[in-house]
Amino acid sequence: MEIYAVGGAVRDELMGLPVKDRDWVVVGATPQDMLAQGFLPVGRDFPVFLHPQTHEEYALARTERKTAPGYTGFAFHAAPGVTLEQDVTRRDLTINAMARDESGAVIDPYGGRADLAARVLRHVAPAFAEDPVRILRVARFAARFVDFSIAPETLHLMRGMVATGEVDALVPERVWQELARGLMEARPSRMFEVLRECGALARLLPELDALWGVPQRADYHPEIDTGVHVMMVIDMSARLAAALPARFAALTHDLGKGRTPADILPRHHGHEAKSVTMVEAICERLRVPTDCRDVARLVARFHGDMHRVAELRPETMLTLLERCDALRRPERFESILVACEADYRGRLGWEERDYTQATIWQEALVAVRAVDAGAIAAATAGGGADPQAIARNISAARVEALRELKAASR
Repeated sequence: MEIYAVGGAVRDELMGLPVKDRDWVVVGATPQDMLAQGFLPVGRDFPVFLHPQTHEEYALARTERKTAPGYTGFAFHAAPGVTLEQDVTRRDLTINAMARDESGAVIDPYGGRADLAARVLRHVAPAFAEDPVRILRVARFAARFVDFSIAPETLHLMRGMVATGEVDALVPERVWQELARGLMEARPSRMFEVLRECGALARLLPELDALWGVPQRADYHPEIDTGVHVMMVIDMSARLAAALPARFAALTHDLGKGRTPADILPRHHGHEAKSVTMVEAICERLRVPTDCRDVARLVARFHGDMHRVAELRPETMLTLLERCDALRRPERFESILVACEADYRGRLGWEERDYTQATIWQEALVAVRAVDAGAIAAATAGGGADPQAIARNISAARVEALRELKAASR
């Protein structure tokens, strides 16, 4: 039995990056050998075990054979005779196909170290084309390792996979999983630019792909192109260390601009409502989690109003706070504000501007929450008023608090 550390852990060690998870491959062993040493079986499709002390994953060396379209259409063969080189052949990129033995020596049969030095993402073998998830993984690695390029032959292979319909076999949950991870990388725009370059974005997120080439008013958007703007927005959301719901909202906030009639361009009247409908369709299609869906819907609908807070009447401000459910869910409201800040600063030459609107909204929420609704309800009910009267009196007090806040800021 020979045990090797494989994949991302070896890559990150060689790059001087912290190692979060370690995967191991075991050569020359059977499932019975693993069980005899106390390992716990967890794999359904092929033998994977948890170490009895560390609980890290140990997989028996295996080969695979394509049997059907999609990323699940594989038959696996694990046996003591399968070599380490045969096992790593099935990995996606050369930089992920390295191993380290128990003495610390690196085994690198496909030139992963050279590609690390050259900053190149290159596929290991033609079998790369059999698994469409690898398109998403390459795009995600491009977003993580921002100074890496994609080997031309790998990009050619990815385009071929799109052309043959292999990418259409991806299941929604896996698409969302990879997109979500890509959004959380250092420069998420690179993921979507790679997907667009190979043609996969038009198949997976046609609503987003349609934004490139759509003009906006240069006085508000010096970058003009809507697709370019959205990429700047998601990169700004990463710069702001936004959580996933805000980053997804940044990605989807302007989808409706792709459906603006040509005769009114570069204006986009009513794009907010269109964006909400398209966000809902994407979330349904990709099984997007509720927290991401809710923030994205609210940002798509209200980001323009959020930017114009200084112009809004107190009554309108209160309505927006209530429609965002900010009084009950202030944490979610913060995510909305972060996404709106990313939208505002994700414009050419606007990157360093202060988003004072967020401060105004935060102060407004504090003022509204400071209104003693219970005391107002008790005083109103004492006169025999109905619930509608109580609600009106509470709203009136909150509007007055906002009016005083605006007056004090002048």
